Amino acid sequence: MHLQQIQRSILLPFFFSISACAQQPAPSIPSTGYPDLDQYRASRIAIYTDDFGQLARYRDADKVATAAVAGEKRVVFLGDSITDYWKLENYFPGKPYINRGVDGQSTPEMLVRFRQDVIDLDPAVLVILAGTNDIAGVTGRTRNEDLEANYSSMAELARLHHIRVVFASLLPINNYTTEAKESFALRPGERLQVINGWLKNYCAKKGLVYLDYSSSLKDEKGMLRRELSDDGLHPNHAGYKIMAPLAEKAISKALASKP
Repeated sequence: MHLQQIQRSILLPFFFSISACAQQPAPSIPSTGYPDLDQYRASRIAIYTDDFGQLARYRDADKVATAAVAGEKRVVFLGDSITDYWKLENYFPGKPYINRGVDGQSTPEMLVRFRQDVIDLDPAVLVILAGTNDIAGVTGRTRNEDLEANYSSMAELARLHHIRVVFASLLPINNYTTEAKESFALRPGERLQVINGWLKNYCAKKGLVYLDYSSSLKDEKGMLRRELSDDGLHPNHAGYKIMAPLAEKAISKALASKP
């Protein structure tokens, strides 16, 4: 057999297989039955496959962040969009508080970036507000046990690096507007209460600080007070204004404890 024939016999099946793969439809994310959530998850395929923890979001900022000076009580706020949208400098002027919230994230994603966005910043206190997207299934269905395990992993990593931890309660949701109805359906109030109960007990057991936002933000129906949110999920200025002194009190309590 001539060399060209040999090459043809080897390469042709390879090219045909590549062509067949190229003709296969791109994989799609399974439907959840909630149109807005399906559309949101589909829009984030590149994130889930290329940078699951979204380390790129704060990578440069973390590199240039100076080390905490002597006596500085640096605080990192870790979370999802509720933290991401919170302009900390407006509510805690002059305080060395660093925002490391990322819109749409669940706790597995936060664990991926925990070293870069928390440990390497060497904070005195870490405030964690996370889990609402886990419950909604933004990155897939999550059991309560899995969410609790992720909380525990973050707390244990922080303890190992002498970082005091504040766990914030999940915020209540409302369905008072058309826009809010799907977010509300994805985050059942009963499940939010169960997780908050677990967080409160876990903090008591481990000597951590539990930050109860929920009690101050909910109405007589147990939902997020309408005037505190424009979309039923995220606090507006009035909501953050209530949250800020609660966070400050919890941070002070954490600083008074042993690391």
